[in-house]
Amino acid sequence: MRRIHPKLLKVATRKTPRAINQQVVLNLLRSHEAVSRAELARILGMQRSAVGRIINDLMSQGLVREGATEDTERGRKPTLLHLDSRGRCAVAVDVRVTRTFLVLTDLVGKEQSPVRSFRTSVEPREFVSRLALEVHKLLAEVPEAGRCQGVGVAFPGMLDRAGSVVMRAPALGWRDVPLREPLMEALRLPVEMENAAKACALALIWDARGDDGPPGDMVFVSVSDGVGVGLVVAGEILRGRHNLAGEYGHLPLSLDGPRCACDAMGCWEAYVSNLATLSRYVGLPFQPHQPFPADVARCTVEEVIERARGGDPKATTALLATARYLGLGLASIVNTLDPARIYVGGEVTAAWGLIEAPMRGGLRERVLVPTVDTEIVPVSADEHPRLRGAAALVGSSVFANASVA
Repeated sequence: MRRIHPKLLKVATRKTPRAINQQVVLNLLRSHEAVSRAELARILGMQRSAVGRIINDLMSQGLVREGATEDTERGRKPTLLHLDSRGRCAVAVDVRVTRTFLVLTDLVGKEQSPVRSFRTSVEPREFVSRLALEVHKLLAEVPEAGRCQGVGVAFPGMLDRAGSVVMRAPALGWRDVPLREPLMEALRLPVEMENAAKACALALIWDARGDDGPPGDMVFVSVSDGVGVGLVVAGEILRGRHNLAGEYGHLPLSLDGPRCACDAMGCWEAYVSNLATLSRYVGLPFQPHQPFPADVARCTVEEVIERARGGDPKATTALLATARYLGLGLASIVNTLDPARIYVGGEVTAAWGLIEAPMRGGLRERVLVPTVDTEIVPVSADEHPRLRGAAALVGSSVFANASVA
C-alpha cells in the first residue's frame, strides 16, 4: 500500500479535475504526435463532447492546434490535433568540460537552428556572461522562431533538487555554485537546469511514442568528457534524497587506478571518458584540473575512431580498452538495478561495431547472473541526446505533467 504523508496533501479545488484532464490530453498528444478528437475519446474512454471541451480550453490557451484531416474510407474526415509550438521556441544548452553546445528548438524539441558551440569557462561568472551572449545572439539570428519560452541546461555535475545550485561539478572544480539565478538574471528568461545524464533520461520519457505505455526501468549512460548515468525506474527518473542518485561514474573499478576529476582513484569515469580514451591513445596520463597535454588537446575521439578504422594499432588498442572498462562499469548497473534496457550515448558509439564485443565481454566478467539479457542500445552523438534532454526540460514545463519532469 502506498503511504501518503499528510503534510504533502493538498486540498483539491473545482479546477483540479479539469487541470488533470488537460495534462493527460497534452501528454497523449505529445506521445501520438497527431490524433483526432474521436481517437482521444476512445483512448480515454470519455464522451466526445467532454474531450471537445478539454480541447477547446487547450486551444484557447495556445497549447493545441488543428492540423490536416485524416483520410478515412468512409464518413467525415476527422481533423488531427497537434501540440501547438508555433511562435514559441526554446534554447537547449549542453555544458561540457571542454565546450558548451547550444541549439534553438521548438517546444517539442525539433531543431530550428544548427548546433553551435563555444569553449567552456571554468570560472562561473565568465561562463554565465558568455552563455548569455551566445543565447541572445542565437535568438537574434532566428527571429522567425518566435518568443523564447525558456533555456534548458544539461549540466555535467550534481545539482540540488531545485535544479538551482551546482553542489559539485568535479571536472569543472565547482562546489556549491548558485547558477540558475545568475543565468536567469543575465538571460532575462526562465531557466531549467538538470544533470546532463538525468536530462538524457528525461528525453527518453519525453520521446516515448504511441500506445506502448510509459517506459519502465531503463538507464542512460552518457560518455563524454565525463561519465553520467540517468536512471528511470517505473517510468520516472530516480533522484534520491539529495538528487544524487545515479553517480555510477564515480564508483571505483580499481582503488589503484588513475586519478579521477573528483580526486578519488580508479573511478569508472577515469577509465572510459573521452579524455581517458585520448590519454590512453597518446600515451600520456590525464591529470585532472591541469592543462591538457598538447597531444591530447590536438586530438579528438572521432579522430581516434577514424584511425582505428584505418588500422592504427594504438587507436584500436585505446578503444578496445575503453570498451572493456565500459562493460565492467555497466555490470555494476545491471547488478544493482536489473534494468530492461541501457542506452549508451557519446562520441565513442561511432565505433560500436568495434567496441560492442569487448564491451559485452567486460559486462560478462562482472555481471552476477550470466543469463541476464539486458538490452544495450547505442545512441549516436549525431542525435544530440543531451541537447534533446535540455530541450525537454523547457517543453515538459509547458506540456508535461510535473511529476514526470
